[in-house]
Amino acid sequence: MGRLLLFDIDGTLVAGGPPKGTFGEALQQTYGTTGPLEDWEFSGKTDPQIARELLREAGLADPDIEAGFEDLWPRYVRGLQEALGVHPMERLPGIGVLLDGLREPVATGQVALGLVTGNLQAGAVLKLQSAGLDWDATVGGYGSDHEERDRLPGIAVARAWGHWRHRYAPEEVVIIGDTPRDVRCGRVHGARTVAVATGRYSMAQLQAAGADWVLPDLSSTEAVVRLLTVEA
Repeated sequence: MGRLLLFDIDGTLVAGGPPKGTFGEALQQTYGTTGPLEDWEFSGKTDPQIARELLREAGLADPDIEAGFEDLWPRYVRGLQEALGVHPMERLPGIGVLLDGLREPVATGQVALGLVTGNLQAGAVLKLQSAGLDWDATVGGYGSDHEERDRLPGIAVARAWGHWRHRYAPEEVVIIGDTPRDVRCGRVHGARTVAVATGRYSMAQLQAAGADWVLPDLSSTEAVVRLLTVEA
């Protein structure tokens, strides 16, 4: 298990899926408001962070926001599951082939795979399944673990220790994502970062954020496998 590859989901592995209204319906049912949903930027944020920002904009106080989380998240997951049946996620270019290309390095212990995503863990599983990706989500850091994305790599590394009994040093961790927030959480942890311009941010913006490597996408399978297993 030479290095731990932690992938973001939305904009990195998959795209599309249900509209923001799915999140908004759960907010409306729980709090009676969605806040400025349609104008709000979701990219790279955790689900709790998004909810808190929207509800603060709607005038709610933090204690009232937190009191509703217990009802909000089950509602959102149920709504997401239903919505994915109508608006499934789609794999981004090259993802299926890339994961096939990583099978041997995983089998030999050269790398291990995990997730770092702002999605709730249950939402992450649903989105990946919707795109036909059979991913073991045991090792990961999720929005359901912590509201601050910068904390998620450390949580994923702790889960890796619990799962594989291997303690990954920061320099053995690689974060793969599509936003400056993905890059930041990797840098805060001391990990190396691979940014892909398959989301809302350009290669120039991702380079400015300080990513160690920036790629247009993950479709050049041989080169990406080499980067993730040897060079990164």
